[in-house]
Amino acid sequence: MALMALALPAGAQTACRAASEPLTRPLVELYTSEGCDSCPPADRWLAAHFASPTAAARGIALAFHVDYWDRLGWTDRFGSARNTERQHQAMRASGATFVYTPQVLVQGRDVPAWAERGVAAVEAAARTPARAKLSLAVTTPGQGSVDVQASAEIGDAALHGDSVLFVAYVDSGLSSDVRAGENRGVHLRHERVVRDLQRIGVPNARGMITGHARFTRPLEAGVAPTLVAFVQRASNGDVLQTLELRDCW
Repeated sequence: MALMALALPAGAQTACRAASEPLTRPLVELYTSEGCDSCPPADRWLAAHFASPTAAARGIALAFHVDYWDRLGWTDRFGSARNTERQHQAMRASGATFVYTPQVLVQGRDVPAWAERGVAAVEAAARTPARAKLSLAVTTPGQGSVDVQASAEIGDAALHGDSVLFVAYVDSGLSSDVRAGENRGVHLRHERVVRDLQRIGVPNARGMITGHARFTRPLEAGVAPTLVAFVQRASNGDVLQTLELRDCW
């Protein structure tokens, strides 16, 4: 992870900053739910391969909890309609006709056999040159929130038209004792849970994206708060590059 200087808002104090590498850091998305009895193995798979800074796999993981399993009687408090809509957007971008859980996407592509092939897909993507440069800078204006400046540079003009920069606030070490639904009586642990996802912007004529986001620490906060920036094409879900910044506030 390289370091670089960024222009911050007047009066802000920089807590930490990071810039992306020349090679791709693949984005791994898990769509999961506490109401789905086939999801815990996928949750454990993500935790085993991507949760710690020393994990062997180079992927950067995001766990999106969806809300459509809530109808079975257990409300996943980490789930949201926004996460469900993001999964539907990925479905439309890929040309699929339905969503399911657990679902693993690597670089925006569905990996149905994630247990056997997911890590290999990540490692293959990690050997390719990145198609965008990313940077993040963090300030801490208050005890309960964090300000982020994010930027991206996309060199290939052909990718400018539908590329979007996002930043997610992620934390780990969360758990639930499920009392209804398919996982009734099961204690579940969750890592890399997306608590908020914000759209920063789209490229200008020179392929640059810059913007700010403010994230509020959740009332039920986990551990290892992490910011994840990624550039993704809206048309097909293709991810150009990903960057994370851990444990800096």
